[in-house]
Amino acid sequence: MYLVDSHCHLDRLDLEPFDGQLEGALQNAREHGVEHMLCVCINMENRTDVLDVARQHDFISASVGVHPNEDEGHDPDVDELVNLAQDENIVAIGETGLDYFRSEGDLEWQRDRFRRHIAAAKQSDKPLIIHMRDATEDTLRVLKEEKADEIGGVMHCFVEDWETAKKALDLNFYISFSGIVTFKSARELQEVAKNVPADRYLVETDSPYLAPVPYRGKSNQPAWTRHVAEFISGLRETEVETIAEQTTNNYFELFKHDKK
Repeated sequence: MYLVDSHCHLDRLDLEPFDGQLEGALQNAREHGVEHMLCVCINMENRTDVLDVARQHDFISASVGVHPNEDEGHDPDVDELVNLAQDENIVAIGETGLDYFRSEGDLEWQRDRFRRHIAAAKQSDKPLIIHMRDATEDTLRVLKEEKADEIGGVMHCFVEDWETAKKALDLNFYISFSGIVTFKSARELQEVAKNVPADRYLVETDSPYLAPVPYRGKSNQPAWTRHVAEFISGLRETEVETIAEQTTNNYFELFKHDKK
């Protein structure tokens, strides 16, 4: 089996179970069939750590971007993002988007940053990784206004309903499912996982966050991408090997610069 963890934060993993060694977590992932990982950047200060992980492992790729809730640190302009994205290990721009859950007040700065990331993605010809929380209407509106469909990307850690999923699909975005889809309370999301077209979805962990059942509440790790895939295979009434094949093909179709 060949699975791709399409969104993880390897520079932030809780490595206690692996004697503090990232290699232990990576070996565990591959023993569970997770053969490729995308390590996602959240700010310019952790960019070097994210990129170093990708440079050191031929089965790990990276992104570059600033998370919408990051209100301190360096905030790059379009040209800087485009320049950074030229690195052969960088396959995407993000994670970017809008998050009104943790931020308060006038959030025009979030929307401005989001627009810059979209412009950088289009100029660098690398897809977007979108974070969307409590900001569904504005996120979709900005994507449409900035013609993000011209480059596309993925709605990472998707938690919305089918109507929202269809709008994202219409904008040329893939839907990515994290461990949240395994939660008993995630009924609407499970319907999305049943109905999303076979060529338009991915699986991820968002590790070290959002561990799937049966590890909910613990620190997440890329190995548990398999639990997400197995759960979706039950929802879609198909073999987990089919889910692995579909999501792997989808990943490399979307992240076309990922040659690893």
